[in-house]
Amino acid sequence: MAGTPHHTPETGPRTTGAASQAASPSATDSAAGAASRSTPAPEPAVTPAPPAAYDDTSVDRWAPEPDKRPGRTAFQRDRARVLHSAALRRLAGKTQVVAPGASSQAWDASPRTRLTHSLECAQVGRELGAELGCDPDLVEAACLSHDMGHPPFGHNGEQALNEFAASCGGFEGNAQSLRLLTRLEPKRFVPDGDGGTLSVGLNLTRAALDAATKYPWPRGGHPRDPGSPKFGVYDDDLPVFEWFREGAPQGRICFEAQVMDWSDDVAYSVHDVEDGLHAGHIDPNWLHADPERHEIFEVALARYVPAGTDSAELAEALDRLLDQEWWPHGYDGSAVAQARLKDATSQLIGRFCLAAEDATRAAYGTGRLTRYAAELVVPRETRHECAVLKAVADRYVMQREEQEQLRADQRIVIAELAAALTARAPEGLDPQFRALFDASANDRARARVVVDQIAALTDTAARTLHARLTGTRA
Repeated sequence: MAGTPHHTPETGPRTTGAASQAASPSATDSAAGAASRSTPAPEPAVTPAPPAAYDDTSVDRWAPEPDKRPGRTAFQRDRARVLHSAALRRLAGKTQVVAPGASSQAWDASPRTRLTHSLECAQVGRELGAELGCDPDLVEAACLSHDMGHPPFGHNGEQALNEFAASCGGFEGNAQSLRLLTRLEPKRFVPDGDGGTLSVGLNLTRAALDAATKYPWPRGGHPRDPGSPKFGVYDDDLPVFEWFREGAPQGRICFEAQVMDWSDDVAYSVHDVEDGLHAGHIDPNWLHADPERHEIFEVALARYVPAGTDSAELAEALDRLLDQEWWPHGYDGSAVAQARLKDATSQLIGRFCLAAEDATRAAYGTGRLTRYAAELVVPRETRHECAVLKAVADRYVMQREEQEQLRADQRIVIAELAAALTARAPEGLDPQFRALFDASANDRARARVVVDQIAALTDTAARTLHARLTGTRA
């Protein structure tokens, strides 16, 4: 249940394995030293053969289950489960960077949502992963999952929820995604050993959960920066995390998750600029003016590149992009301009992906690269080009004056909604969360249920529920 430790389900014997592909991308043997664990299968579970270049432990599920239909791989089932989930659908109601209804120069320039971004990330990741030897369905499932835990109002809502959740372990969108995949998304329930049932969420494979985990450590557990606010698992979800990370190098991100992460960077850096141009917030001519360029580089240095990066490197990165024949030097919203802009986005995505593919192949050769057999290599110059695009969208879209006021209002909505739900729950909670709230053993667990409820809301639903509980206008 939410807010309580995620106990290992009731089981019969089954082997577990380490990330046995650390030495070879084609390893198929079970990891040395495999130990027995319990599984909750009431019926015999026949696990199909793993896809090529993956071992048997990669396709284990937290709760074993029989193969429903021959002919589908375990990773195809993972992809289908994520694609059909309510958590993925809810991303349609969560803003990416430009809010729906924002003024636009183009009549059909509908801005992206978290859902459309996730779909585009999945397309990029599937193709890049396949070129490098990953199972494409596995990478696509990870890409579709990567933003599931984002709350209403994006990173702004994430910060507000983190403040409220200080007493119950904090809030982090990536940790919330894992919580949805392994606990909150209703798909499969199993016996808990005490006469009740336990939700195991979508019950994805070990490899799929690992591929969806961008930060494989708990709060404060960053391997190089203990003070980092980024983490990928809450304390009460550690049992399932420790299961799917068994044998993996501590703190190391699996190859498929690295492909997912770079695909996310590529998709949002390119498409946020595209949406900003469509909405009239960005003028390409600004990128040639020194005062504007300086502001862009300051944003990039503060947020998007490692310490020690020189602004001259960023200037060179921007100039490389501006020198491309396909770069859109003007935009008036006409059909021709839209077509040129779309070509530029395609060129940029191809440029960033091919750079990573070529550099990784140069380092690791032509074999199939999976799990812990390799690291994704992205050239420094390519990361700088991507960072400059992120900074352009940040400077001209996210830092607009009206956005500052909107963000302040959003933080108030989240804070007041959390307070109202805490005071009046289970009133206001969805039936799923109402039952979890009633079953919670203490205030810490109840606070986590409130956080889970708010994180599940769309932008509009958060405002509507806030208005109902506080008596204000939505």
